[in-house]
Amino acid sequence: MNQKEHSLPADLFMDLERSGPMPLYFQIAQRIEKAIMGGDLPAGSRLENEVALGERLGLSRPTIRRAIQELVDKGLLVRRRGIGTQVVHGQVTRRVELTSLYEDLAGSGQKPSTRLLTLDEVPADANVAERLAVAEGDPTLHVRRVRLADDVPVAVLENWLPADFLDVSSDELTTHGLYQVLRARGVTMRVAKQRIGARKATAEEASLLEIDRSSALLTMDRTAYDNSGRAVEFGHHCYRPDLYSFEVTLVDK
Repeated sequence: MNQKEHSLPADLFMDLERSGPMPLYFQIAQRIEKAIMGGDLPAGSRLENEVALGERLGLSRPTIRRAIQELVDKGLLVRRRGIGTQVVHGQVTRRVELTSLYEDLAGSGQKPSTRLLTLDEVPADANVAERLAVAEGDPTLHVRRVRLADDVPVAVLENWLPADFLDVSSDELTTHGLYQVLRARGVTMRVAKQRIGARKATAEEASLLEIDRSSALLTMDRTAYDNSGRAVEFGHHCYRPDLYSFEVTLVDK
């Protein structure tokens, strides 16, 4: 992915209405968004810093900062510590259904990748044992990963699988989504129990996701069951809310 810093073309801002009714920050945000959507600013490219852009356009830094924040809020730009402001494809909206994040990212036109943090056999503690319907102390496979979209970290995923899957390899988990791995082993997932919440990031999560310490995170706990009713995985996941959201359809009975 190209992470070269891009200077926005001067003619992009030639028709700014400096004394019109539309705020300058909004006009700037519109033009940068047009450049992103038109492909002039590809995913992964870095914008010049706010001071340099403000000086070039003869505008204040707060005006430039607010314009950029508009696009951060839309999921088109992301601020990354030590890197700067970077273009992304946009926020992924995940319907609450039985799919994996890997599949959601690929389906939205983004390139998913995985950084594997942990792949260990561990005894089930009381919580994991209850979720997987195994005895406390039974062996489970503990998996922890960072999921990236176009090389931008989106989520930290932590899962526990029953002993049937202790032989799942690191190669499988870095090249495929977990549900793809399970399906390849003959698992037919039928239903899941899921809880969505929010909390502040830990220092480690903030570092892994390249966000400020104590930033807000979306969380999801999920236990998935196969077509025989057996629990095949329990997961605790946390997501960057500027890059990810959940969507639920409600139907009146």
